[in-house]
Amino acid sequence: MSTKIQVVFYSMYGHVYQMAEAIAAGAKEVAGAEVSLLQVPELIPEDALERVGAKAARESFAQIPYADPDQLAEADAIIFGTPTRFGNMTAQMRNFLDQTGQLWMQGGLVGKVGSVFTSTATQHGGQETTITSFHTTLLHHGMLIVGVPYAEQRLMNMDEISGGTPYGASTLAGVDGSRQPSENELAIARYQGRHVAQIAAKLKS
Repeated sequence: MSTKIQVVFYSMYGHVYQMAEAIAAGAKEVAGAEVSLLQVPELIPEDALERVGAKAARESFAQIPYADPDQLAEADAIIFGTPTRFGNMTAQMRNFLDQTGQLWMQGGLVGKVGSVFTSTATQHGGQETTITSFHTTLLHHGMLIVGVPYAEQRLMNMDEISGGTPYGASTLAGVDGSRQPSENELAIARYQGRHVAQIAAKLKS
């Protein structure tokens, strides 16, 4: 019996996309996991994206299909990824979630596993508030929230600046977006994907 995992993300410069790939890779390590990597639509006009240098970056994952709010109910677990905007999820992700009202009315996500990961420009740029405030929406949907336990000992790495929280994986992009996800951060993301998939499989069985 397969366990369906959806990794649903929004990425502007590609950092969250790289984390999403690591999440998906970790989930695929679990026997029977069927993993779908999906993105949410952009809301910013193309000329504005070009002005801030994001248009070219987004071309690297333009082939990733778009998520459909109505198809979330097909998953056993959904792992959401979003950059932070002033300590909250992006407008793009909020817009996507705001289209799940009918799904909420039907109880379509009740009892399913939900998890979140993020990216910020700075070390204290709202990683934890972005993830924990995102959890509120998942709780309204009746989802079972899974984070990253300290069994993943890379959370305690003090040898370098690194993202990674008990609420979910995270990365630091730098104010100019030049910093890429580190191996420590990507490893935590892989752990999160694997951990979520394992729990979803146990619940389904």
